[in-house]
Amino acid sequence: MCTVVIDVPTAPGEPVRVLAVRDEDRDRPWRGIGPWWPERDGVVGVRDDRAGGAWLAVDPTAQRLAVLLNREDLSDRRDDEVVSRGSVPLDAVGSGIPNRPATRGFNLVEVDATGAHLVEWDGLVSRRTPLTPGTHMVAHHAVDDPGTPRIARWLGAFREAGLANGSDWWMPWLGVIETSTREPEGSVLRRDAHDGLVLESLLVCVASIGPEGVDLREGTLAEPGRWDEGLVDALRDRIPLASSPRTTRGEAPQ
Repeated sequence: MCTVVIDVPTAPGEPVRVLAVRDEDRDRPWRGIGPWWPERDGVVGVRDDRAGGAWLAVDPTAQRLAVLLNREDLSDRRDDEVVSRGSVPLDAVGSGIPNRPATRGFNLVEVDATGAHLVEWDGLVSRRTPLTPGTHMVAHHAVDDPGTPRIARWLGAFREAGLANGSDWWMPWLGVIETSTREPEGSVLRRDAHDGLVLESLLVCVASIGPEGVDLREGTLAEPGRWDEGLVDALRDRIPLASSPRTTRGEAPQ
């Protein structure tokens, strides 16, 4: 199950900062940040190749970001009555998502230059809640859920670590993540069995979204679920963003 750490500023005009860890089956095909949806002009994100949707999506021109986390679905809908969750982040940075999505349950972190919201959909009820100023963690239940071991164990550490000045603002948070790997049960980087699959942390993305624009970076873990020092250098490589996908890193599929 994925993890998002987010800092909502107290002062107007300061950027929202996001660190997102993607957990997935290592054999499920995917692509890193790129303009993989030519029908959605300017949108970039992390693509799930099997279903065609996104885990994380960004519209740099609109200064919007959305990242998806799975959540238990409480409805009795059959599989043929639901659609893939992968369209949700793409819709969220575009025209928006409906109050009753035709998907299984999810948590969705929505960010723009003015703040952030958490959308919770359990298949029965949808809630959209603004995130208050400060540092928060989101996984597969409520924001800052103390019943999630990694949140109970590390939320205070993320808050205490704070943010560094400059472009490497995420370095103190990475330090917390590295430390967390010494405690497998509460580690932010995961290897979990779920519904017959082994889900492992594959990718870390960091983003800053504010009035001056969007700064987006990604780092793929050399070995899923395990810390490696190469992550630091990878996250120092800023992804150039533009309003047109033709000038963004990567090529759209033919």
